[in-house]
Amino acid sequence: MTFDLDHHGDAEVGTGLIDLAVNVRHQVMPAWLAEPIADSLTRLSAYPDATAATAAVAARHRRDPGEVLLTAGAAQAFVLLAQALRTARRPVVVHPQFTEPEAALKNAGHTVERVLLHERDGFRLDPALVPDDADLVFVGNPTNPTSVLHPARDVARLARPGRVLVVDEAFADTTYREGCPGEPESLAERRDLPGLVVLRSLTKTWGLAGLRIGYLLGPADLVPRLAAAQPLWAVSTPALAAAIACASPVAVAAEREIAVTLAAERAHLVEQLRHVPSITIPGDPASAFVPVRLSGADQIRVELRKRGYAVRRGDTFPGLGPDWLRIAVRDTATTDRFVQTLREVIEERP
Repeated sequence: MTFDLDHHGDAEVGTGLIDLAVNVRHQVMPAWLAEPIADSLTRLSAYPDATAATAAVAARHRRDPGEVLLTAGAAQAFVLLAQALRTARRPVVVHPQFTEPEAALKNAGHTVERVLLHERDGFRLDPALVPDDADLVFVGNPTNPTSVLHPARDVARLARPGRVLVVDEAFADTTYREGCPGEPESLAERRDLPGLVVLRSLTKTWGLAGLRIGYLLGPADLVPRLAAAQPLWAVSTPALAAAIACASPVAVAAEREIAVTLAAERAHLVEQLRHVPSITIPGDPASAFVPVRLSGADQIRVELRKRGYAVRRGDTFPGLGPDWLRIAVRDTATTDRFVQTLREVIEERP
């Protein structure tokens, strides 16, 4: 089966549609973030200097600045890894997950091997499925589109000498577990695992998709190789200002509060969906989106568009197919209206 790896949720959104396709939080930007970004616009005559932002991100994750590389969105990091690690002999991508890692690898000339996780297992990671001699491995945690949060110990088992293990934590700040003060299952502060590279995004929680800001955390001997593949001044001055603001204690505390609210809104969405006939929700969703399986999902998606709702198609994700949709978590009122519309569409099918 051929998958359109270049398809993303923004392609689903259109004028007048309620967006349940893109996993970006739609809220007013807080002043502690908006003001530094606005202030940075007075300094655009100078070339961007990433020194302060790199230090701020490093401090947030208790890393050395030499272990941090700021990128124009986390997605750019996939391209850098694919380009800089062209000598990788056996790159493996664990699916279903974000399709950009595989797309970047193929565009750089790599032959990509897929490891498919299964619905019957709740799409949970089984480290034994990854070949021992894979020297470049990509896995998401929590994983887009399955919303699975893998135990950190299972992901860590994939790290070994001679292998670069890339963990996409773009949605780590959306996760919450009662009694856990930080991000459950994150490896961002682990410096003891050989070859570990963690990718992070500031796009999702803070609504910065248009600003393009993310970063990677990795071994100090690997980061310069990745930086060498990056265009000069790849991260703009406003994006660097956002990185500094989002690394602050105020931002981290706010993220945790947002994650608590998101958990409640996600639980509400899941509960409502479980009462809709013909829908299956695998596992225990843990991020800002919920995958669902239902017969004829491709046609249901089209009908939902006619009624004002955009949802993400699932047939572009290896390991899923045309009977899958991904639904973004929104406020409970939006969820209730959407689920009622979804129920009507399903009931009206011939």
